[in-house]
Amino acid sequence: MGDPLELGKKTHEQPTIPEETTKPSPKPRDLDSSSYKSNMLKSDDDDDPSQLDLPQTTELDRRLNRKFDLHILPWLFGIWLFSFIDRSNIGNAKIAGLPESLSITTGTSFNVALLVFYIPYILVDVPSNLLLKRLRAGIFLPSLITAWGIVCTCMGFIKSYAGLIVCRLLLGMFEGGILGGVIIYLAMFYRRHQMLYRSGLFYCAAPLSGAFGGLMAGALGQVRYGGYERWPWIFFIEGAITVIFGITCFFFMPDTPAMAKFLTDEEKVWALRRMRLDASGSTAIDVDEEKLDWQWARMALRAPQMWFCATIWFFLLVPLYSFSLFLPSIIAGMGYTSTVAQLFTVPPNMAGFLVVIATAHYSDRVKNRGFFIVGGTILGIAGYIMLLVSDANSVKYAGTFLIAAGVFQASPMLMGWVANNLSPHYVRAVGVGVVISVANCSAFIGTFIYIQRDAPKYTLGHSISLAALVLTLLLTLAQMIYLRWENTQRALGHRDDRLLDDGNVHRLGHRHPLFRYTL
Repeated sequence: MGDPLELGKKTHEQPTIPEETTKPSPKPRDLDSSSYKSNMLKSDDDDDPSQLDLPQTTELDRRLNRKFDLHILPWLFGIWLFSFIDRSNIGNAKIAGLPESLSITTGTSFNVALLVFYIPYILVDVPSNLLLKRLRAGIFLPSLITAWGIVCTCMGFIKSYAGLIVCRLLLGMFEGGILGGVIIYLAMFYRRHQMLYRSGLFYCAAPLSGAFGGLMAGALGQVRYGGYERWPWIFFIEGAITVIFGITCFFFMPDTPAMAKFLTDEEKVWALRRMRLDASGSTAIDVDEEKLDWQWARMALRAPQMWFCATIWFFLLVPLYSFSLFLPSIIAGMGYTSTVAQLFTVPPNMAGFLVVIATAHYSDRVKNRGFFIVGGTILGIAGYIMLLVSDANSVKYAGTFLIAAGVFQASPMLMGWVANNLSPHYVRAVGVGVVISVANCSAFIGTFIYIQRDAPKYTLGHSISLAALVLTLLLTLAQMIYLRWENTQRALGHRDDRLLDDGNVHRLGHRHPLFRYTL
């Protein structure tokens, strides 16, 4: 494999791509003319799937996916793992003495500290997504993780509530561009129906972070050294690890497929060409050549599927964020000590980790997202009912497993769903950014529904989370009905009038009659 540092060096040398032969599109005559439609939808002989050597391209696909899985996914997994650890470790610090040290044991001060993280997190998402390619993804993403790792480390030094608020604001600013950036980054390398499994492989780091963070917090919360007792060491150690990982990412993450040092020239050519084929007419240029055009932004903002996903994700994140932040408190409310409560967060999160991987794999195999979200929300609903109606700790604890298994797997499904159904790159960049920004507004609810005065039962928090999951279920079913209807309209030729404008056929994006939405 060679020197790993050599593999990681950035290069701006573009692969030698054979000159393509194009045929002029015929002037529109009769929309029902099969020859007209065929020529309009297939203006580039080189990108005609019927002209491909299938055994050769299948082998190339396998080689590319293996290399991308090896050289890209581990870094994205690590980025998301440390992102969730560093945003959620304040929940571990809470039961390790942070509120007592900062004199915020009563009222809603702690909840405000959770909330302020999401203000910059929401505001920076769309601008960050638009800057991703311009500033080079292989530099931009590692810069963000290194910066928030430094902020997390500094949180161990805070001596006042004001310092906590400032650090949480900075943490949100640097983490805000990560999720959208990772989704768009994946979409540069993988076909639409190869993405969900990869999204699951990196997103499973979220529940794993709860398990890993719980184990680390259980140990670090016992450290008393140098005048810093218990909770500061959670931030010191976890933040320092993030900084080291972020600096390492600079050497290994490629900007785009054309700049991947670990690919041969033949593989670079096919990596770009297969993405054009996968676009189903929505674009005729490579991701390296695509430029920001406000037409793409307008197309994203007018897409019903984008607003469906934004609303669904909004309600899903109410239980997801509150569960991630307050699981240690929920378990401590069952009567367990701080250290035991930290350790008891591990098994539910591990269950969520395994379910995310399994459902992501099968979702790509069946090319469906909605049914998995429906199943996950039903599991989560059952889990919250168990927390609400039972007084037995064993039943309540079992409910946390159902919540983790149901809620965590639905989030990567939504990430893949919105990315699959928006095209090309800048439509996806704007759409994903808007979806994440709207969805994360749910933090204004999720961070305030588990109040200290409601301990240990937290009836309000469980009830609101339950209601949010019911709405998630209903909206998911509504979007599936809409997408199936729109695909049927295209199959029947009711959208072929969009082909009349010869000059803009390849600027139709996901509105192209050949483009089919993923259910």
